[in-house]
Amino acid sequence: MVFGIVCMCMIANMQYGWTFFVNPMQERHGWDRAAIQVAFTLFVLTETWLVPIEGWFVDKYGPRAVTLVGGLLCGLAWVINAYADTLWLLYVGAAVGGTGAGAVYGTCVGNSLKWFPDRRGLAAGLTAMGFGAGSALTVVPIQAVIHHYGYEAAFFWFGIGQGLIVMLIALFLVAPKKGQVPEIARVSQSRRDFTPGEMVRTPIFWVMYAMFVMMAAGGLMATAQLGPIAKDFHIADVPVSLLGITLPALTFAATIDRVLNGVTRPLFGWISDHIGRENTMFLSFGIEGVGIYLLSQFGQDPILFVILTGLVFFAWGEIYSLFPATCGDTFGSKYAATNAGLLYTAKGTAALIVPYTSILTTMTGSWHAVFLAAAALNILAALMAIFVLKPMRQAYTRQESTVLEAKPDTVSAH
Repeated sequence: MVFGIVCMCMIANMQYGWTFFVNPMQERHGWDRAAIQVAFTLFVLTETWLVPIEGWFVDKYGPRAVTLVGGLLCGLAWVINAYADTLWLLYVGAAVGGTGAGAVYGTCVGNSLKWFPDRRGLAAGLTAMGFGAGSALTVVPIQAVIHHYGYEAAFFWFGIGQGLIVMLIALFLVAPKKGQVPEIARVSQSRRDFTPGEMVRTPIFWVMYAMFVMMAAGGLMATAQLGPIAKDFHIADVPVSLLGITLPALTFAATIDRVLNGVTRPLFGWISDHIGRENTMFLSFGIEGVGIYLLSQFGQDPILFVILTGLVFFAWGEIYSLFPATCGDTFGSKYAATNAGLLYTAKGTAALIVPYTSILTTMTGSWHAVFLAAAALNILAALMAIFVLKPMRQAYTRQESTVLEAKPDTVSAH
């Protein structure tokens, strides 16, 4: 799992470092901001929608080869970005990077679900923490390289370094063999393994998928547009002093956001192992909705911008531990990488919304409408966790247990 976390840290900048490149690219080439953010959408689409295929390779052939190829593609993608002098070449780099990042992400999360079926929330959370917080240490270095040498140099050197480390660590990744993992003892978990085809035919999967889209949309908007939002609020370079540290508001927010976005994943994963997945979803999704609304009202204050964006990222990042863990609980371990990958495509679906946030902001003249829509989706997802998903999963688990007890040999063979 530690090797998986390191790999996740190395690909984190591909999503969470993107916001620092948007304004420099716009200034250098004169490209429209919404057109630049299409690249971010393409990255997330390829990062997510190809994960089920990559997960199938992991389930069949193991994690090593898939992660090795993923690391190579991640490094290549940022090198392409460094030389991209047209939007189309930028889009090619985004697609290559998304494919590589998805291979690494899907492999590492799926592998952690297999190794720790009795602590899926914590295991998925720790692994996803690498992706959420892995870019925190490079916020200042990337901004410094962009400032002194240009955004192209930052793409080139960070891309090569991150890609090489992933390829090296990939050599040490292994999947558990039979007998190496504990038996599942929790009543809230399925006692059989669903194939991907069986899973997508269940209503529970699509309820989770819809909730995932609702939650991912607001967080991806904040991730991709944090720099532009700070610029439009006229606070990006305003000094902010907190905890004895003074940094420009955008730099401070980006650093804290990444740390909290990482910490929340194992924290809420661990909480969900004890109080239940849906109860934890209700709590965290509700906090996210309130946080986004408050950001829309008070985000133009530099100090509150830093604090409230931190709250938003803290209450958002846990979706990347809660949903994989819930998927593993409901549909079993054998096809965990593929099944979690199919659910993870919801993030790609949500990414389709990101470019429209720039368009809506241009049309309305502010970010207010975007924030209100994102807050409403989060509150709706929180209510669905308790009043829709929870009773559905309870009924489904009881139904599967009854079938297994009545026809154990038939179900096992199936």
